[in-house]
Amino acid sequence: MKRVHCLAALVMVGAIVSGCGQTGAVGLVQSAATRAPASDTAATQAAWSINAFGFDYYKAALASGGNSIVSPASIVLALSMARAGAAGDTAKQMDTVLHSPVAGDLNSLDQALAGLSGTFKDSHDNDVPVALHIANAPFAQKDLAIAQPFLDTLASEYGAGLRLVDFKNDSTTACNAIDSWVSDQTQGRIPRLLDSVDPLTRLVLVNAIYMKAPWLSQFDKDSTSPADFTRSDGSKVRVPMMSQTLQKAAYSVGVGWQAVQIPYVGGSLAMTIVVPENLAAFEAKLDAVQFTQIANLLGQTPVYVTMPTFKVETKSDLAGVISKMGMPLAFDDNKADFSGITTQEKLYITKVIHEANITVDETGTEATAATAVQIGPMAIPGGKTQSIPTVTVDRPFIFMVTDTKSGAILFLGRVVDPSV
Repeated sequence: MKRVHCLAALVMVGAIVSGCGQTGAVGLVQSAATRAPASDTAATQAAWSINAFGFDYYKAALASGGNSIVSPASIVLALSMARAGAAGDTAKQMDTVLHSPVAGDLNSLDQALAGLSGTFKDSHDNDVPVALHIANAPFAQKDLAIAQPFLDTLASEYGAGLRLVDFKNDSTTACNAIDSWVSDQTQGRIPRLLDSVDPLTRLVLVNAIYMKAPWLSQFDKDSTSPADFTRSDGSKVRVPMMSQTLQKAAYSVGVGWQAVQIPYVGGSLAMTIVVPENLAAFEAKLDAVQFTQIANLLGQTPVYVTMPTFKVETKSDLAGVISKMGMPLAFDDNKADFSGITTQEKLYITKVIHEANITVDETGTEATAATAVQIGPMAIPGGKTQSIPTVTVDRPFIFMVTDTKSGAILFLGRVVDPSV
């Protein structure tokens, strides 16, 4: 029996990976299916699934480590495109790990997020642009027989046609086409996603996310100054700390933690920072339910915030963690069932490479993500006052960048040492 492997690679802003150059795809096959309509209810359901997966992964792989970041939205979107072609127990396991997002829900969230870009007024009534771009692009071997229902789902639920390349005879050109698309979608922040593409590759499902959002009220760079940040082991490090009184932030406090939500221009995106007294203890009980409770407690009020500027980048292979989270069949070369994509060859997932980076400073936040799932055959299987809350982010903290309407977490991470 001929077997196939599937490699998933997720790379986010700042990743410089040796790649294959710049060129185009061979052709395009577009299903006649039209994009399905969106609904707010479906978008909210998709957001819940994304957040639940994100915190499951956080606890399985990120907790108790160093600085880390993931994009739950991008990971779920990428895996969900593969899920559209899964069947049987493979599909059931993927649904469990992904918390059963259906394509229609993700389609609604995808369209809702796409509408968040634009020009908005900042706190000084200046026009400021916000960019949030999400795109999907499947690349397939030009002579591979792809199932029509899979093509229809790509078009109606992911807004994507199938780009035809020749992995078999010209894998370098195919790699070039993928890298060029990713570079375009990420504003050049990921110029080369793939090291190479094996001639045995048959299908690459790519998702890209790019975000650049200024704070509604930017921090004054002249007010940024060195201050102590206490690491988990009690040692201290001097880092640049920015501070101001935010008039339109949100704030909440619970037993052993404080949280502040800082809006970006336009109000549709925000960063929530949770500062626990004990990060490890807080992480042990962190899940989508607790995050929702914190979000529901946030009330808008002036807040005096002192926080570090920071950059975080993470790269890891997610395959082992995701398999252990409850979907081992998708990674099993004897039992995986992706017959909804093609019946020419058996498919299974071998790797899920994830790289993420985010930059946060006085002006705002910039981040981007790209996901490539490769499938191919194997020969062998301002001034502080005392009347308002104060949040001083001078110890390890958790951050989330969210869509404020649906609650979907685009980026999720932890900072234990902003100096590195």
